[in-house]
Amino acid sequence: METRYFVRGRVFTTGDGQLQAALARIYESSERPRCLCVQGGVEMYIARHAEFVIKRMPGTGHQHHATCPSFEPEAGESGLGELLGEAIVEHAPEQVEIRTAFPLARVAGKPMPKGEAVDDPVVVNAPRKRMSLRAVLHFLYDRAGFNRWYPAMEGRRSQAVIQRYLTAAAKGVTLKGGTLEERLYVPEQFRSAEADEIGQRRRRKLAMLMSPESDVSFKMAIVVGQLNGVEATAYGRRLAIKHMPDVPLYIDTKAWEKAERGYKAILQAVDADVERKPRIVLAALIYAKREHLYQIDSLTMMLVTDQWIPLDGLYELPLIEALQQQGRSFFKPLKFDAKTAAGFPNVLLLDAGAHPVPMHVASPFADVKDRAVKDKAIKASAHRPWIWETDKPLPDLPLRGMYGRNSARSESPRRSSQEAVAEAQGGRGSTASQSDASAADEASVATEGGDEGAAC
Repeated sequence: METRYFVRGRVFTTGDGQLQAALARIYESSERPRCLCVQGGVEMYIARHAEFVIKRMPGTGHQHHATCPSFEPEAGESGLGELLGEAIVEHAPEQVEIRTAFPLARVAGKPMPKGEAVDDPVVVNAPRKRMSLRAVLHFLYDRAGFNRWYPAMEGRRSQAVIQRYLTAAAKGVTLKGGTLEERLYVPEQFRSAEADEIGQRRRRKLAMLMSPESDVSFKMAIVVGQLNGVEATAYGRRLAIKHMPDVPLYIDTKAWEKAERGYKAILQAVDADVERKPRIVLAALIYAKREHLYQIDSLTMMLVTDQWIPLDGLYELPLIEALQQQGRSFFKPLKFDAKTAAGFPNVLLLDAGAHPVPMHVASPFADVKDRAVKDKAIKASAHRPWIWETDKPLPDLPLRGMYGRNSARSESPRRSSQEAVAEAQGGRGSTASQSDASAADEASVATEGGDEGAAC
């Protein structure tokens, strides 16, 4: 389904040659284009990059048709809802502030001693939500669109695409008085013929780790990459990151042993008896202990499929692969800092009607509390859920555009009266395309071929 926009009485598709001129005419005005995926349309805004780009207004993603590239589930369908407005603050459509629970520098000196409780305190501060490193990783993944899947993405998620889109997702995001973009490093796709140039760009990016300020012992950066192995050394553990074969990350032995206990299910999952082995995405807060030697301060891990789709556990893998094999479009809600993912749908199916179908997976290996939370989420679902108990065969998947017709609205989007008038005036455009698709909120998904321009 082509994306169509209503601009000053005319309807354009994204590839219409006259769309750029129409957007230029209203760019500095209060007028807004409308996405016509649903009756009456949904207001969008215009950003200016190399060209004018139509983007989704913050907080309006759920108003779009489920098949629309601008669709985004309501924040409460994932762990994002707990953080919006407090740990994630949208000051403007392209200006987001995140507030983290971890520092980006190690300050010289000893920490101040904790004070004892007193009967008459001067002030009592309520606890504020702050994002963990895992939440920041999920935030980047969500903005980059890697938890969304369309059939055209099959085989296109190379490291070049991962690096490009995660880096773009950090743009416009501020934290701790700086920008996330300047603190984030995602390895380039390694090519032996360009090893020297890649190394030079990496050292330039991480050069800020070598220049601590007077009151700071170490500056820190966030590295996001695929864990490719762990080796014991006399200096602790050496972690290999794929596409960084010449530069390992070091971590203290005790810290790694703690990570092994905390992430044992993820670390074991890569050896699972499955045809397409999952991967581990590592996000590490690093600093330079010595010149050009990178030490891990803290880390988090995320299990993903071979196509980089996030997984809460191996129990979701058969469903994800079945959806891919049948060419379906879907969205994978992320946990962020929620205590459990059981309260969210495991998958939201996007191509079965006007509303996404919540798909729930119930594993007999889940603990009693998680099973109770899952049962409650299923009962509270606003739309008819699809349920799979993993000790039974996978049920038939909902048909495209047909699921829940008797219990929830799922008809195809109808033309608005404005669109009908515009078409009567001969203003309908043709073809579909959109520039600068690396921005997470754009109203289209890039589907170019090849490693450098593939769909994310």
